[in-house]
Amino acid sequence: MSKAFDVVVIGGGPGGYIAAIRAAQLGLRTACVDDWQTAEGKPALGGTCTNVGCIPSKALLQSSENYEQAAHAFPEHGIHVKGLALDLERMLARKDKVVRQNNEGVTYLFRKNKVGFFHGRGRFSGGGAEGWQITVEGRNEEALTAKHVIVATGSNPRALPETAFDNRLILDNAGALEIPEVPKRLGVVGAGVIGLEMGSVWRRLGAEVTMLEMLDTFLPAADETVAKEAWKVFTKDQGLNIVLGAAIGSVTTGKKGVTVEYSTKAGKHKLECERLIVCIGRVPNTEGLGAEAVGLRCDERGSIEVDEHCRTNLPNVWAIGDVVRGPMLAHKAEEEGVAVAQRIAGQSGHVDFNTVPWVIYTAPEIAWVGKTEQQLQSEGVRYRAGQFPFMANGRARAMGDTRGLVKFIADAETDRVLGVHIIGPMASELIAEAVVAMEFRAAAEDIALICHAHPSLSEAMKEAALAVARRSLNV
Repeated sequence: MSKAFDVVVIGGGPGGYIAAIRAAQLGLRTACVDDWQTAEGKPALGGTCTNVGCIPSKALLQSSENYEQAAHAFPEHGIHVKGLALDLERMLARKDKVVRQNNEGVTYLFRKNKVGFFHGRGRFSGGGAEGWQITVEGRNEEALTAKHVIVATGSNPRALPETAFDNRLILDNAGALEIPEVPKRLGVVGAGVIGLEMGSVWRRLGAEVTMLEMLDTFLPAADETVAKEAWKVFTKDQGLNIVLGAAIGSVTTGKKGVTVEYSTKAGKHKLECERLIVCIGRVPNTEGLGAEAVGLRCDERGSIEVDEHCRTNLPNVWAIGDVVRGPMLAHKAEEEGVAVAQRIAGQSGHVDFNTVPWVIYTAPEIAWVGKTEQQLQSEGVRYRAGQFPFMANGRARAMGDTRGLVKFIADAETDRVLGVHIIGPMASELIAEAVVAMEFRAAAEDIALICHAHPSLSEAMKEAALAVARRSLNV
């Protein structure tokens, strides 16, 4: 016998579990279906982000940064560590513990908000405007019916052509988090967010890292000023070998590791490494969803087609997160999940793609929101820009991390903030002030007039805003 709900969410990642919680808070009978599980076969709510993405990668980034600080930065503070050694097994165990705590946190939130949970793979098996049938394929098959369905099935890593992931030598994001020993030579295909983060982790722990990037431009989505600073830090200061304009040819595996043949404008080359991380993007996860059975429309990339409110072509069927258009970011999925739950409940929902922040959790961190100078120039928008280096920030000096800068871009006539770009310590936290400013249509002058605590990194935000009008006080 089928179990009836007002809302069934397929997928328990950041978009899905947040949508389910918000729907339940609004008084809707809600269930969530998710098939992630631990090695022991237990449910592991949180999706890719919690299990093999955002959360474990940040745990390893923090651990590897601590290791590098102890080895290279502590002496400047008068702290000498004798016998410094890496216990990688324990480091990975800590990462797994952080993941488990987040899994358990989502499970607790489901109980607290009375969200029904079904462990297994959810697929459409029939229905229409009066209600949809969802079959849950797991240890025990379940039949659910729902007035509304929210698809939040996320995305999967994209593999190189004719080169499947084995997560032994050819690694996706999950395999990159589970390397049992530090490789002497590590190859990374793709110098985007995941590539830079995973490359940074293993470089800090002692690997020689070579990154092959197909594009001729480094971090083209970032503002050019920030990208240039990042290139200098990552290549000259940190020793990442980043090859731009690399067209990947054959990839072969053997007893000694992986051989990658690639070409650049300078000719043909060969990279030999013990392991190869491939991070060339992600593809929407719609396999097994039963989209064809009910006529759910997808585009040529496999993304579910939705309107600006996340409605699909089917009545009362919604889709959010990585499986639809827009940036594949966990926080974007969360915002869409809340908005859809509120729309189902008859309330308004709001997501502004113009103020979705981007973050790369390297050291220094990189974060931005809004338009870059390149974009504004191509659009013919008149603007003014100002920037401030962390080298001139007292708190950054005290921390011993003065790399990077903050850059504000404002409309030349109205002074409204159009974009903020940061490379430097705690950029992921500082960018929130810029998001608030842009949401409330603040001017650069508004940020310049706000009192910021001294000494703090946030003073760099104030100074960069002042610099838009050529009024910086500390440079």
